[in-house]
Amino acid sequence: MQHPQTIELTEYQPVTFPAEAISPAVGQALWANYSQQVEVQEPSFKTGGQWRLMAQGWVGHIPLTPTFHVALKPKIELSNLFRMWEYAYRLNSFRLLEGLVACQSLPEFYERLAHVLVRRVLERGRKGFYRAYLAETDHLPYVRGRLAAQPAVPGQVKLACHFEEHTADVADNGILAWTLDRIARSGLCSERVLPTVRLAYRALHNLITPTPYQAGDCVGRVYHRLNEDYRPMHALCRFFLEHSGPSHSPGPHPMPPFLVDMARLYELFVAEWLKAHLPPHWDLKAQERVDLGQSSAWQFQIDLLLHEKETGVPQVVLDTKYKTDTMARDIAQVIAYAKIKGCREAVLIYPTPLSHPLDTTVDGLRLRSLTFALAGDLEQAGQTFLQELLPRK
Repeated sequence: MQHPQTIELTEYQPVTFPAEAISPAVGQALWANYSQQVEVQEPSFKTGGQWRLMAQGWVGHIPLTPTFHVALKPKIELSNLFRMWEYAYRLNSFRLLEGLVACQSLPEFYERLAHVLVRRVLERGRKGFYRAYLAETDHLPYVRGRLAAQPAVPGQVKLACHFEEHTADVADNGILAWTLDRIARSGLCSERVLPTVRLAYRALHNLITPTPYQAGDCVGRVYHRLNEDYRPMHALCRFFLEHSGPSHSPGPHPMPPFLVDMARLYELFVAEWLKAHLPPHWDLKAQERVDLGQSSAWQFQIDLLLHEKETGVPQVVLDTKYKTDTMARDIAQVIAYAKIKGCREAVLIYPTPLSHPLDTTVDGLRLRSLTFALAGDLEQAGQTFLQELLPRK
């Protein structure tokens, strides 16, 4: 099989290509389907007759057509990107990424992480997939469970029964099957791993009703002694589903792109790192909803809210910003959040220092910009950030 043509783009770094390097149809497909991820300028006098492309804060892999792919590379070290994922998706508690930080590319990391999931699915399959009792109602030629109180129907000889079915067709297994299907279609797994992915999918496919699942379905699930080993598998599923975008249309076997919104990943990473490292008398709430007005017609989502655990009183509003081009609306927004919650401080968090850092007081509210750097040692960067963040007693 011929390898597709792949062009590489790094976050926020414009790259030009000769007009003949990208066909008009491919350029139009990239612009029409992925303009949020890639800024596309077609050849014109403004671009010197060349294509001009720039990744917009996303990393991953776009299989635009079977013969033309786009690789979006991060501006940070790959090892740090993997560590961000480890925190953001709570994979560190399962020690899943040991040895994976040595991967040299995103496709290699994707494939090896997929292999981790597949091995765990196959291991669970050898033990027997989790089953649960589900309530069913059916018309049967015999009594099963208890009879349903229903009026008799002339000519109806079957009995309406309420009963429980012991089945593996439950969401715990459906999430695994749907994720494996997405992985198999991604085009990012080599023939070394792909047969194993298909084997694991087939093991589940005959047990469940094919159902689409979202990344949110992997969160907040109930685990107990019979399905506790599903917890790390669902954490991995959340990772794959959250970064598998909608499939594109060409061909009978569409391949979903693997796309990571770096702004969202940075937000998740900072939140999870803080939860793991805050002193015990502090508590952190993420994505708290604020309703304005009695009808709740206006709603806001606050990135992070720092509370004193003993009193429950909110002290600091934090807002993560992956891009460092601070705008007046960002400042106005975080001030509004702090005023609504009655906080004494508002903090904007960036991955690199601002050219003009903020540290001022607005109507009794302290407004600051702080840095949680993504270059170098992330743990050291986090400790430096934490020392600057915590209010002085």
